[in-house]
Amino acid sequence: MRTFAKIAAATALTAFAATSASAAADKTKQAKEKCYGVSLAGKNDCAAGAGTTCAGTSKRDYQGNAWKYVAKGTCEKIKTPKGTGSLKPIA
Repeated sequence: MRTFAKIAAATALTAFAATSASAAADKTKQAKEKCYGVSLAGKNDCAAGAGTTCAGTSKRDYQGNAWKYVAKGTCEKIKTPKGTGSLKPIA
């Protein structure tokens, strides 16, 4: 009988740990937003748009269609030589 209780407790702890890790990952993901026009050449995050294929492929600093993940609520406060960050691609 005690073995069953140990197995049940271990299963419950494993399920709790998996749920907690998943919730933490979701919270981290939600706390970020795409910010266009703030990355340096070759330092963008994935899928930057025409002329780029994925992370690290932007051709110039502050490229308008290249984005970086930044803390939610900070994008439009980021200042660059070309203006501020944007939540939408910059033409």
